[in-house]
Amino acid sequence: MFTILDRISWPGSPDRANEDAFGASGAWAWVIDTSIFPGTPAIMHERSDAAWLAGFASRRLSDLAPEAQDGSALIRHVMEEARTAFMAAAPKERQDFLTWPVGAMTLVRHRGGSLDVWTFADTTAFVRRPDGSVLTVGEAPGMRQFEVAAAERLLQASRATPETINRTPEFQAWLAERRQRQRQSRGPSLLGLDPSAADRLRHGTVPCEEGSTILLTSDGFSALVDLYGVMNAESMMAAALSSGLEPLAQKAREIETQIDPDGRLYPRFKVSDDATALLVRV
Repeated sequence: MFTILDRISWPGSPDRANEDAFGASGAWAWVIDTSIFPGTPAIMHERSDAAWLAGFASRRLSDLAPEAQDGSALIRHVMEEARTAFMAAAPKERQDFLTWPVGAMTLVRHRGGSLDVWTFADTTAFVRRPDGSVLTVGEAPGMRQFEVAAAERLLQASRATPETINRTPEFQAWLAERRQRQRQSRGPSLLGLDPSAADRLRHGTVPCEEGSTILLTSDGFSALVDLYGVMNAESMMAAALSSGLEPLAQKAREIETQIDPDGRLYPRFKVSDDATALLVRV
């Protein structure tokens, strides 16, 4: 069973919907980070279908997780329900994969002295064991390197900034190509409306004794470690336990809005991303 110690979820901008979600139920916990192709009109939510997907998936996980036996099967079930709900409301032009909301996700389950971790894309689980050692589980560090290189190239090519890059032809062509790769199962598998993606979830098991603490983060929060490099996993966990999550989120915002709003030090596709974290203890 998990005890929630702290939680935070900040939108990247007050002008945009928060497209992250998180939750915990019994021995299960999760964080979700969704997105949608820029400019896609919302049909399931007043502002963003990505926000709808995050909220829908989190609510259904809360309902279904207590009776679940396998993470992949649980996520597939949630994705099947999401697809059914979306397709029932979507006009013909929204039946195209490129216009669907998709997302990253980390789902964990504690059992015995172990933690099962199922991951889509660049959300992360940080596991601090009672001896103080910290395990980092997820694909975010490797994916971050790829994204930083792409952001640096596209920012230079378009002469844009993180605030304007998503409206440029260069960025939209790059994103469309990535979505095509995902449709053909050649890119990262994602949470979304294609339930078969659950077959390609990354799954791992790590030691997690009673008394361990787990920090689940979206990439907007883990950027403190894997993009901005202002701390490592151990110091981030120590700070979360001693001072809570809000000062960490504030530190990320300070870097993004005051130190590097133009993305010159830290190339990226948004000035500030949604930043979400859930801290739990076994």
